[in-house]
Amino acid sequence: MGNMSDQNQNQGHRGIPYAGQSWLIEERDACGVGFIANQNGAATHSIIEKALPALTCLEHRGGCSADQDSGDGAGLMTAIPWELLHSWFAEQGIVPPAQENCGVGMLFLSQDEGQATIARQVVEEMLLSRGLTLLGWRKVPVDASVLGPQARENQPQIEQVIVTSPNLTGDELDRQLFLARRSIGHALSDHADFTRQDFYSCSFSCRTIVYKGMVRSAVLGEFYLDLKNPAYKSAFAVYHRRFSTNTMPRWHLAQPMRLLGHNGEINTLLGNITWMRARQANLAHPNWTQADIDTFNPIVNSESSDSANLDNVMELLVHSGRSPLESLTILVPEAYKNQPDLALYPEIVDFYEYYSGIQEPWDGPALLVFSDGKQVGATLDRNGLRPARYCITKDGMVIVASEAGVVDIPEADIIEKGRLGPGQMIAVDLQTKEILKNWQLKQRIAKRHPYGEWLKQNRETLKPQPFAETATLDSQTLLATQTAFGYTAEDLDMVIVEMASSGKEPTFCMGDDIPLAVLSEKPQLLYNYFKQRFAQVTNPPIDPLREGMVMSLTVNIGLRGNLLQAVPENAKLLKIDSPILNDGELSFLKEQKSFPAKVLSTLYH
Repeated sequence: MGNMSDQNQNQGHRGIPYAGQSWLIEERDACGVGFIANQNGAATHSIIEKALPALTCLEHRGGCSADQDSGDGAGLMTAIPWELLHSWFAEQGIVPPAQENCGVGMLFLSQDEGQATIARQVVEEMLLSRGLTLLGWRKVPVDASVLGPQARENQPQIEQVIVTSPNLTGDELDRQLFLARRSIGHALSDHADFTRQDFYSCSFSCRTIVYKGMVRSAVLGEFYLDLKNPAYKSAFAVYHRRFSTNTMPRWHLAQPMRLLGHNGEINTLLGNITWMRARQANLAHPNWTQADIDTFNPIVNSESSDSANLDNVMELLVHSGRSPLESLTILVPEAYKNQPDLALYPEIVDFYEYYSGIQEPWDGPALLVFSDGKQVGATLDRNGLRPARYCITKDGMVIVASEAGVVDIPEADIIEKGRLGPGQMIAVDLQTKEILKNWQLKQRIAKRHPYGEWLKQNRETLKPQPFAETATLDSQTLLATQTAFGYTAEDLDMVIVEMASSGKEPTFCMGDDIPLAVLSEKPQLLYNYFKQRFAQVTNPPIDPLREGMVMSLTVNIGLRGNLLQAVPENAKLLKIDSPILNDGELSFLKEQKSFPAKVLSTLYH
């Protein structure tokens, strides 16, 4: 088991041959995911009996270790199986409190009993400090004989901590469990004798629980004996089979995470992490005191996987009062600017425009399946480069998966089937017993606030300014100017002349034999020192010419508002259609009064 606290901290990978790069930042997923849900919200064991074979049908989308038996990871997220836990209460001689006042944490503890004991003590202390009452520790029954050699060698102790709070239920209880979990992570990180930090909380909720591990799909139900128990009942199941593309598999990196399961890569991860760190100081919400905010910060960690970081931010939004549907619509927006269908839904466009100035997209490719126990759903990011098939049956069962046919359903029982397109979402509301389609659910979300009015009243737009005529330079001045701006003979002969004569960019074969700027003996422009990071193995080429529907150059300038609250002031931004500005537009920016500007010298002194 890896050295991982609740904040997903890692001390570094000893095998990395170079310093300065956290190995987990390269963690990416190319996996099989899906969910099964009963529209009527009825909890049955048949959901689990369908989810486990569905997971097995996605085995080919996952990976195995060199021993050919230890899977990269597989897991299920379900509702807490209270009926199963009632037998544990009886065995312990405990009179169970009201179910709505209880929560369960699924924990990975160290193989070292001394370290595990410290972890249990800290857990109990932090629960007490949050006003939660410990009902007991339940050792999760497992069959380790089905594990592969590597998985067995790294197998953690797996225990459930069961708690209650007589005064809290629902969302309030879930928030308190969230804060307790974060407090536990901080306390273990600061504990002088807890050096290994072998602790991970798979889930800690009053509604959901996650059973996962470093196993193959077919092994999950054999390893966790609870999953084969007829008393294990749920109205839904989110399942995930992991393919670890860039690192060794680990127990805690299996999915689902606490709210979502992810197939794909978040290629904007470094930018997302940087922006989230920048906005942490401005986070505020009536649900949280400043002490609470200090407890759950930092939200993101550059040493966590892309999926874990997205899950952490989504979790914050959900505990701050947003639904999972709204949270992911904000974090993973569709390409709305050139979407013809959205002409019928101006309020959805206003919603996206409003949040474009507050939250940058977490861009994939990504298929995300998710649940908070009240809603379960799936969404594709705006690129739409991961498969997502769905079907709906006569009896109200909704099935979504990376592939069609993972659940054996007679064709006569299917009333609708299809696929999610780029940026689309489908969900089941287990409380209202509704199946929600893309435009329907987004329209509801967008109508919660008058985003269009807020934009009209607060946002300004930079009007395009004409390009001023410039005098022709003599040859000596032209050469000096070209040299100052880093032009090379190759740029002039192969790029600029070609563009001027043909009106389009020249096409070159792949490959770049230009020395790295940092190693070049010649002066370089600043942007030559930077290279784009992307997952080259799994991403097809995308460019603005061929993928115009998902491309935009729009930039918003101004103060980034508080992500946790939707208020009119957050719309006070200056919208610019392109980051490339002429002299007239720059002059306007310097002179306008709504957004005070400063001029910074780019000269090297």
